[in-house]
Amino acid sequence: MKKLIISLTVLFVAIGAMADVDIAIGSKPFNMSITPDVAIYGQSVLIKGMTLSLWGENEQDSLALGIVNGSSGFSSGVDWAFALNYADNFTGVKWAVVNHNTGNTVGWDAGFLNYSSGAMKGVYTGIVNYVGRLKGVQFGLFNYVETGDSGVQIGLINIIDNNDEWFSDMPNQLAPWTLFVNWRF
Repeated sequence: MKKLIISLTVLFVAIGAMADVDIAIGSKPFNMSITPDVAIYGQSVLIKGMTLSLWGENEQDSLALGIVNGSSGFSSGVDWAFALNYADNFTGVKWAVVNHNTGNTVGWDAGFLNYSSGAMKGVYTGIVNYVGRLKGVQFGLFNYVETGDSGVQIGLINIIDNNDEWFSDMPNQLAPWTLFVNWRF
């Protein structure tokens, strides 16, 4: 028990020391938060390293582990949440029950529900996938794209809203909606 207490004390002192070292102007290597307002560093600080959160929200280039991970601005890295990942613009990997993007996404989102109102370049794997503009692949039971630039949907129901009539422009596009597979190139 005594070794555990000493080890934890050394760990927390090391984390505290690391948190005071800037690795770039205005950035910190580590953040912990209970909410965005109850955190070692506030929402305006760029995190380049790692965040551990019940609910955190920072612009980041890091590994984020938590219940709810929020990424503001132009963030990148790996976000792994038990419930929700949300971002403005994100490059990297996001895994959670729900992944929500208000801007553009590049990479891989995996969850029950993946939503991006902006452009998505990469792969969405989930039960329900919704993308404003797609350049990539969607795997899910229900896949929806407002504007397909170039992409493939594989799932039970697949909708590419800007596809024309059924089979009218083969092989460049398949149909406005299909079962099992749909595409637009």
